[in-house]
Amino acid sequence: MKQQPGQPSAGIRFWRLIKRFFIYSLDEKKQLSDLLHRAERRNLIDAETAAMMEGALLVTEARARDIMTPRADMVFLIEGQSPREFMPIVIESGHSRFPLLDEHREKVVGILLVKDLLPLLLQPGGCDTTDLRDILRPPIFIPESKRLNLLLREFRNNRNHLAIVVDEYGSISGIVSIEDIIEQIVGEIGDEHDIASEQTIRRHRDNRYTVRGRTTIPEFNEYFGTTLSDEEYDTIGGMVVSAFGYLPVRGEDISLGDFNFKVLRADKRRVHLLRVLRLPPAPEPAQDDRETERNNEDTH
Repeated sequence: MKQQPGQPSAGIRFWRLIKRFFIYSLDEKKQLSDLLHRAERRNLIDAETAAMMEGALLVTEARARDIMTPRADMVFLIEGQSPREFMPIVIESGHSRFPLLDEHREKVVGILLVKDLLPLLLQPGGCDTTDLRDILRPPIFIPESKRLNLLLREFRNNRNHLAIVVDEYGSISGIVSIEDIIEQIVGEIGDEHDIASEQTIRRHRDNRYTVRGRTTIPEFNEYFGTTLSDEEYDTIGGMVVSAFGYLPVRGEDISLGDFNFKVLRADKRRVHLLRVLRLPPAPEPAQDDRETERNNEDTH
């Protein structure tokens, strides 16, 4: 249909609606999400832009507990550890910020930045002659119910990149970073410590692996020496989603065959990254147990 003189174009009308979405009700946000999909189908915006804008909508509703790294998966240091004890943890994890917990692992003493450690390594005696508490940054605590859009604003205003999530009793629930929030909007952000773009499986220690969701079943089978079928699914991510019966969120895990799969990164569309543990083989029944089973079978 030809545009009337003085009438704003469809693109301009669309962007005007976008600028107003923060004051919309939940029902109106649903309408805006539908509008995004219609705009994408009409080629007003590309698929990547539509996904980012929909991610921005989700951030206004999601809370810290939805994306945090749970306490069980946190990489942290313990007060009183020597450099010989904590440096392997720092190097292997590749993180740039670490919560420092007290000896009882109940309280966060502070946040240690790796860049604050580097100058100490040049001193005589290295880190051994320095009390780490002198270089700690104060921790930021937030409730599990903290909205992500508000947290992102606080991160930007206060120049913080990491927050400790606590429950209603003040106990540590997990951590959330500014990168976690941004990834909800723009998708997965790779860095030099993530799996390389051409690498789909990375081995750590203790039978622990990081596997991309897009890893094909044949790739997985070749690496682990398994015989998973690729008749129903093409990728490991697809197999895991099918096993759950729904799209799992970060932190959920499931055991399939000889492996435990835990979701490390996922969005509303797919699973991006998995932690894979090779499970120990089940112990074989003792000789007496096998004889008892045979006797029971003979009795019946």
